[in-house]
Amino acid sequence: MQSPARSRWGAAGLALATAAAGLAVTVAAAPAAQATTLPNGFKSVGYLPSWAGSVNAVQYTKLTHINYAFALPNPNGTLQAIPDPGKLSSLVTLAHNNGVRVSLAIGGWNDGNDSAFEALAANATSRTTFVNSVVNAVNQYNLDGVDIDWEYPDPGASATNFTALMGQLSTAMHSRGKLLTAAVVSGGGTAEGVQTAVFGHVDWLNIMAYDGGSPHANYDWSIGTVNYWKSRGLPAAKAVLGVPFYSRPTYYTYAQLVAMDPANANRDCVTVSGVQQCYNGVPTIKRKTQWAVANAGGVMNWELSQDTTGSTSLVSAIYDTVMGGTTPPGRTGPITGIAGKCVDVAGAATANGTAVQLWTCNGTAAQSWTVASDGSLRALGKCMDVSGAGTANGTVVQLWDCNGTGAQKWQAASDGTLRNPASGRCLDATGPSSADGTRLQIWDCFAASNQVWRLPA
Repeated sequence: MQSPARSRWGAAGLALATAAAGLAVTVAAAPAAQATTLPNGFKSVGYLPSWAGSVNAVQYTKLTHINYAFALPNPNGTLQAIPDPGKLSSLVTLAHNNGVRVSLAIGGWNDGNDSAFEALAANATSRTTFVNSVVNAVNQYNLDGVDIDWEYPDPGASATNFTALMGQLSTAMHSRGKLLTAAVVSGGGTAEGVQTAVFGHVDWLNIMAYDGGSPHANYDWSIGTVNYWKSRGLPAAKAVLGVPFYSRPTYYTYAQLVAMDPANANRDCVTVSGVQQCYNGVPTIKRKTQWAVANAGGVMNWELSQDTTGSTSLVSAIYDTVMGGTTPPGRTGPITGIAGKCVDVAGAATANGTAVQLWTCNGTAAQSWTVASDGSLRALGKCMDVSGAGTANGTVVQLWDCNGTGAQKWQAASDGTLRNPASGRCLDATGPSSADGTRLQIWDCFAASNQVWRLPA
């Protein structure tokens, strides 16, 4: 757990977190390995604080950028001494050896004290001093860019000064082949302190979509924060969705929660010492990443030392989702069941939660299913899903964003059943009935006529 003095979070009235976002850029001297890339330039950005985590524990092969947090500015534009410079140097060496780019995050919550930023940005001389200080640090540590985490410029003069500062930094960074990013608040009036002119200066914005929503950082609230910035004109490719590796209201790291109970990896809320703690487990992280692949430029996390390793790792969940973001190869066609009826997406709708049902076969896209190599059944760009990852008899089956979880895995058995291993139950036509509109569900496997399915040839 990070110390209160270094907490990224603001006053109780602000539902925001300060996870400064990572930036990266092609270094003048190329890294030892080719820069890590994900499909379509997708970015997976992780923070590593100076005060937490080992450089040897980072999953470099699953990240594109790492941000070292934090350096602090002085009011005259100089930088304070970078904390644990030896750690930063080791991080740069290991990251570059794995093709990962490292940026210096400057700012952070800093106990709510942004007076140094306010002072230096308000004066042309100190702005220039700051830009020169940043360039010197980037050169000294062979960094790939800088991320500005000013929390927060206020609407008005402060916002205008921030725009001027980012304009100067953009010229200095981009002329040297470096990246410039900034961390921004999730929304609200404070967000107006970042003028739209900044969008043209940065390579992307790291949107701190956490410390808000009820429950904390839930899917709909988090996606809404990114859409807010896009509605202001931020290009989708420059919108990077921030995700938390910790809980609220009490601060527990994701690793601590999983250590309490490994099943917590697949939950979003758990009661600890009588208080409900909410966070993002593997299914929600995968679902957010799936959305970001289609609608944003990447995913950012605060922060790497709070993750686990192995099958419960959130960094791995992001990576696996991105790499599996396209439909895996497989057979495509209708799936037929009782009375020769087809498995059908109700109304050919694509909204999450749309019913999966039986219907007279009609050859439409709503009845065209891909039996994918990853065990999923896909139609209309989404997956057949057990509602709420339920395991009880009668849990309905629906259409949902593909997220690679057990609720979306199906195995064809020799008796014609389609089994969901996570629940141990089979795809079943309710009733049993063959009427149009019969809802599909999971039920104990017994290979009756309403549980026998013919897959595409």
